[in-house]
Amino acid sequence: MTNPNTPKDVLRGLLADLRAESAVLDELVGDLPAEEWTRPTPAEGWTIAHQIAHLAWTDDWTVRSARDADAFTAAAGSSFGELLAAGRDPVDEGAAEGATEEPRALLARWRTGRDEVQAALAAAPADVRLPWFGPPMKPASMATARLMETWAHGQDVADALGTTREPTARLRHIAHLGLRTLGFAFTLHGRPAPQDPVRLELTAPDGTLWTFGPADAADRVSGPALDFCLLVTQRRHRDDLALTATGPTATAWLPIAQIFAGTPGKGREAGA
Repeated sequence: MTNPNTPKDVLRGLLADLRAESAVLDELVGDLPAEEWTRPTPAEGWTIAHQIAHLAWTDDWTVRSARDADAFTAAAGSSFGELLAAGRDPVDEGAAEGATEEPRALLARWRTGRDEVQAALAAAPADVRLPWFGPPMKPASMATARLMETWAHGQDVADALGTTREPTARLRHIAHLGLRTLGFAFTLHGRPAPQDPVRLELTAPDGTLWTFGPADAADRVSGPALDFCLLVTQRRHRDDLALTATGPTATAWLPIAQIFAGTPGKGREAGA
């Protein structure tokens, strides 16, 4: 009997979900007039063009990582090192540079990059860790990270356009990644990673219950899965979400939760 949960099968499912999430965002920007690409988003200093340029920039680095680890490492060390030494943020620089492109050209570049990510990750050995700007990741984890970023930056675009997206079961990947990055969030803020486990009990978009973490954990977070994903991607303030934390670790975690790499994010203002 074939095992439906082989690493390659898991990766195929993740890539299918990444493709679907990208299509949702494409629907928001695909027919936007050129002048709308300069519309500000909730991310300070970033327009809709910045959001799409950032995704295209990250897709490019993902393809480099999956296809030639040594070339990725050399290029990342060189370009990032120079920018950081000059006191400049490579992520902001990449988004700003891409945002200067003509919108149709930027949209085409993002679409092409998405296809290349699909092909590069599908072809990569499932158990090999690919280099990244944080810890190396296997292709499935890389696909999950791309899905998370596409959804999070898509939220910024949706907010800028005043559009409400329908939450889907794809949020499960983001919620799981959110729990896995708990220790990272504490370390990022100069605190030791907690030893006590945390259990998530989240209401899925279809009303079912998603659970992650030990059933007997004293520390718990409960509430809508959408709210948890908005929290860990820092797209909403803790006070604006219907999440309940029980226990000292869970209570301390929610205000600093951060799923993405880099320096501690500013997050959103309450009521924004």
